[in-house]
Amino acid sequence: MKKAIDGSCLVYCEGAYNTTNGKTAHGLVRFTHRYNVLGVIDSLYAGRDAGEVLDGTPNSIPIFSDIESAFKKLKSAGIKPDFFVIGLAPDGGRIPGYAIADIKKAIRRGMNIDSGLHDFLSENIEINKLARKKNCLIRDIRKTPDRRFLHFFTGAIEKVECLKLAVLGTDSAIGKRTTAWILVNSLRANGLKAEMIGTGQTAWMQGAKYSMIMDSCVNDFVAGEIENAVVSAWENEKPDVIVIEGQGSLMNPAYPGGFEILAAGRPDYVIMQYAPRRLEYDGFPGYKLHPVEEQINAVRVVSGRTTLAITLNHEGMDKSEILRECEKVFEQTGIPCFDVLEYGAGELVNLIKSKLQQNDGH
Repeated sequence: MKKAIDGSCLVYCEGAYNTTNGKTAHGLVRFTHRYNVLGVIDSLYAGRDAGEVLDGTPNSIPIFSDIESAFKKLKSAGIKPDFFVIGLAPDGGRIPGYAIADIKKAIRRGMNIDSGLHDFLSENIEINKLARKKNCLIRDIRKTPDRRFLHFFTGAIEKVECLKLAVLGTDSAIGKRTTAWILVNSLRANGLKAEMIGTGQTAWMQGAKYSMIMDSCVNDFVAGEIENAVVSAWENEKPDVIVIEGQGSLMNPAYPGGFEILAAGRPDYVIMQYAPRRLEYDGFPGYKLHPVEEQINAVRVVSGRTTLAITLNHEGMDKSEILRECEKVFEQTGIPCFDVLEYGAGELVNLIKSKLQQNDGH
């Protein structure tokens, strides 16, 4: 069993696994330093392997139908989970009513609770009382720190000397965070020092050392918190590359994200995550997605930044279609396109290395 920052966990994703509403669970199943994931709870896929359902590759993380069956199985192996992590990510970030009963069951079994949703469990009187009785910790990851501890933008970002990349996207729930992690891990595997700047609750749950929760931060301090995370990573780690996770998309009607990352994080280049088969903004039928060329141009107009590469989300495609789709995107935009989830980030890393060499030459 791997060493984790906070211990072992069960990930709760009832009714949402393998959908965009389960993206927090997906991130934890694919990769996390914070927990050792013992299993996922979703009755729709009970009995199957979480990795096989999500990516077609088994990873020995079982899916259970409910808490009772999970505990029975783990108890027989002499294992007790430390945390019950809410892996749901519904539109609006609200906890569905049916989840409350399961959260209480987890607390009664002595599990600490981590939630990244906007309904703060620590403010639920009944749950709080039960947690105190069972001596369980409740962590609301989206709960903003006291304003005394938040940072205002100062311009200190200008002293960061390493290459900065922002992974933005054409929509929400399109794979920006997953691509950012794949890229960071691949850069590290290729001998480069790389740091991830998490900007959402899932990145924190995955163990991003330098993080802020963008969508729950008081607006006056969003730019300052992004700057502080990037500057802290630079000062403490002296990396070759800093990768900033994007949020939403510039023209998403419900999650217009990326402006602050461009303005305050001041990336040298943008990597644009794109799903060619997605025609409407996720969760908003009738809201047609802006073409990828328009979104790339919007980044250039807003920030003057160049899109270095496009990373493909292959939803709705057969594997046989992926490489041809990457070629089509390149022909359409003139920008290299890679599917890092399916084929790894090796080619993208080589492109980034070429930019690092150019910088060294100057």
